[in-house]
Amino acid sequence: MGKIGLKLILVRHGETLWNREKRVQGISDIELSERGIEQVQNLANSLKDEAIDAIISSPLKRAYQTARIINQFHDLTIESERDLQELDQGDLEGVRFSELMEHHLSFLEKWLKDPASVVMPNGEALIDLQRRAWGVIERVMKSGKNTLVASHGFTIMTILCKFQNLSLSQFREVHVDTASKTVVTIKDGKGSVLSLNGTDHLQ
Repeated sequence: MGKIGLKLILVRHGETLWNREKRVQGISDIELSERGIEQVQNLANSLKDEAIDAIISSPLKRAYQTARIINQFHDLTIESERDLQELDQGDLEGVRFSELMEHHLSFLEKWLKDPASVVMPNGEALIDLQRRAWGVIERVMKSGKNTLVASHGFTIMTILCKFQNLSLSQFREVHVDTASKTVVTIKDGKGSVLSLNGTDHLQ
């Protein structure tokens, strides 16, 4: 890779009804809510003057809608990439957090104590998610293009753990909110987090 380096903008999708209802939302294909669309329009405005050469998105509606709204200012071909999907939460998909407390307490305690050690029932572990998502990021780094990635909370958090050499058990330290943007500069194959979980555009 060249000496100039590139900018990677990691964007989490806007709010969905499941976010608002506090449901587990993994690979379930939920659209943005009205509020989510509004959030992403504000996000898109904050990015309209950014030099973006490529946009890659998870194919799930909430992320792809986010990418499309941002792309109104950039007119690029959005590349859909399945490996950027959210963690497959298996049997827990769609379950409200209050129901988790009631019916899956021992699982929840393990998840809170050491998330890296947990495999979602009939779903994925964080390491599975990190491996597939990181493959996409490696490709971006080789491309040398300033790239916007539209994805999901856990997906982005596992990518950031890799950049910052954090254990996946520490992934909550790099939490990202809905419709946030995180900027990573990459030079000679090494990434530095320039800004984490930027949400000023939502105020």
